[in-house]
Amino acid sequence: MTKLFAGTALAMIALAGAASAESHTGMSACLITKTDTNPFFVKMKEGAEKAAADLGMELKSFAGKVDGDNETQVAAIETCIADGAKGILITASDTSAIVDSVQKARDAGLLVIALDTPLSPADAADATFATDNFAAGLLIGEWAKGTLGDAAADAKIAMLDLAVSQPTVDVLRDQGFLQGFGIDLKDENVIGDEDDARIVGNDVTAGNEEGGRTAMENLLAVNPDINVVYTINEPAAAGAYEALKAVGRENDVLIVSVDGGCPGVQNVADGVIGATSQQYPLDMAKLGVEAIAAFAKDGTMPTPTEGKTFTDTGVKLITDKPVDGVESITSEEGKAICWG
Repeated sequence: MTKLFAGTALAMIALAGAASAESHTGMSACLITKTDTNPFFVKMKEGAEKAAADLGMELKSFAGKVDGDNETQVAAIETCIADGAKGILITASDTSAIVDSVQKARDAGLLVIALDTPLSPADAADATFATDNFAAGLLIGEWAKGTLGDAAADAKIAMLDLAVSQPTVDVLRDQGFLQGFGIDLKDENVIGDEDDARIVGNDVTAGNEEGGRTAMENLLAVNPDINVVYTINEPAAAGAYEALKAVGRENDVLIVSVDGGCPGVQNVADGVIGATSQQYPLDMAKLGVEAIAAFAKDGTMPTPTEGKTFTDTGVKLITDKPVDGVESITSEEGKAICWG
């Protein structure tokens, strides 16, 4: 096997001592995202702003210049501490490098909640509010396997990841997909150590359309008979589709993905993506702000979803070609709750 590492209805989460709608005037919270341009983070900010307004809180928002800009996020944490914020919601660009700064905030008495992306280690934050990204991958893996039926035994799979293996949502989605498809994971914390002959290879996409197109071209050069494509997100899926279209393969390859943004859901409706797992950034941020308000009021700490180490903010499979035994909603239903 060749490996190319180049480059709900939402289930609402009950928080113990959840904040009521009473005013918290004079109280501030911070939202720190990877960027302020990605529609996922734009929707996250929208959810945080609405929750803060409803609770009479001030929200201060910060973002990295690009995905991976740890330095700007460190500076934002320092500003939040100095400003006397009660808590920080953060989607970390570097889940390990940010830990020392997060600890400074916690030592200063701030509640720090990781949104979407767990820190490394996860308990470096007080709590994590996120999609169950392994479950998101599992859903699209089960769907792809069910769609192929008996032909799944001879599938030729391309794995279009975000980056070289590291403990992030990238690993969780990748490994969830493979387990859903029925492939032995070896070490579930590592991308690309599997020895199943059905996997043609892994390549990285940086989570964007250009990266998806290049990665797909690379893997097609290894095996032009690829018939299943896993992608880290919907922009990468769109790029993969364009590469397949260029060689006349766009109609006979299953593409699956994760995110549930409005363009991605439309691509499901248009047949570009067979199925995608939808996550809910607005609710992550809303619940996070409510948790900070509850903590500031009486010290209440967020409690994880039962049976999990984090607060699960929900995921649903979107497809117009449902598979028996795999719960899903249609693209029309997905459009009503998409983002971006």
